[in-house]
Amino acid sequence: MKYDYLIVGCGLFGAVFAHEAKKAGKRVLIIDKRPHVAGNVYTENIEGIQVHKYGAHIFHTNNQRVWKYVTQFAEFNRFINAPVANYKGELYSLPFNMYTFNKMWGVVTPEEAFEKIASQRNCAGITNPQNLEEQAISLVGFDIYEKLIKGYTEKQWGRSCRELPAFIINRLPIRFLFDNNYFNALYQGIPIGGYTRMVKNMLLDIEVCLETDYLKQKDVYDNVANKIIYTGAIDEFYQYRFGNLEYRSIRFETEYLQEVNHQGNAVVNYTDAETPWTRIIEHKWFEFGKNENGIDIPGTIISKEYSLEWKLGEEPYYPINDKKNKEIYDKYKKISDFDSDVIFGGRLGEYKYYDMDVTIERAMNVAEQEFGSK
Repeated sequence: MKYDYLIVGCGLFGAVFAHEAKKAGKRVLIIDKRPHVAGNVYTENIEGIQVHKYGAHIFHTNNQRVWKYVTQFAEFNRFINAPVANYKGELYSLPFNMYTFNKMWGVVTPEEAFEKIASQRNCAGITNPQNLEEQAISLVGFDIYEKLIKGYTEKQWGRSCRELPAFIINRLPIRFLFDNNYFNALYQGIPIGGYTRMVKNMLLDIEVCLETDYLKQKDVYDNVANKIIYTGAIDEFYQYRFGNLEYRSIRFETEYLQEVNHQGNAVVNYTDAETPWTRIIEHKWFEFGKNENGIDIPGTIISKEYSLEWKLGEEPYYPINDKKNKEIYDKYKKISDFDSDVIFGGRLGEYKYYDMDVTIERAMNVAEQEFGSK
């Protein structure tokens, strides 16, 4: 075997593992069917703006170990995610906080906001939420659910909120403070110069082959390394023998505008059902409207995001975490546990939605298990 490890996928999981393997003295080859590294965190410099080609990625973590790790490869700016919700021209602060409650109801104290929500919750009479709609109403009441949750969520998932599981809404922050810091994590920001540069720094002195489809040349690549780290879709790896896992996908409409400032914020969610897109990203504001040299950028680039039902051949984004798909994944997981020459990792390999810091930590942990990396 020419290599100790063949790593399929140049996203965060693959790049972190490749870096750790190389550091441990292993022979490494990393391949990707796309023409670029960095997977879905790929950023491209267009007109001096780092464009997040596969949707906004804002790094945030409370994990000091992960923060120390990523800052080896990039300097991070101080960007804080403070999205805005647009409901038919009405603008609300996210996550739900005192600014939101004041705009919605005119309340000015946390006690007034709490009483308003409690009143609507009691009116609903929901004691054991059975779906997302019931869970949302029990958390924030009717008004916020109808204006800021229902339309956005149903566009995003392509299903009625009554058909979606309650747990999807559990991670949404609710604060009785004037605080619109969405993640509220100890460490936050975006790599200066973009994620692509960060990932390239991880892959320094590592052999990389792009536009290389592992599954189309599986017979060849199975014989070049002792072990495979696979970050693609686990069901595709096993030729869909138990059926295909389901995802939501996203279509992006990206355009350059000769405007200094299109929407005044990096992220604006459109929460009414009538607007076809879920949100608009204005990429320049991830770096405060300036290029790497600190010079103001005259134009702007926006991306409208449209949530779609995923089909084979399209880019999968969000796993559908329902009972049907869990049962299918469990079958793939069971046979993968006996496949000692392959390690599955990342969002597609493990069929889970992971934040970036969790993906990085999991790759670090797998590396430690393999060769004692520290």
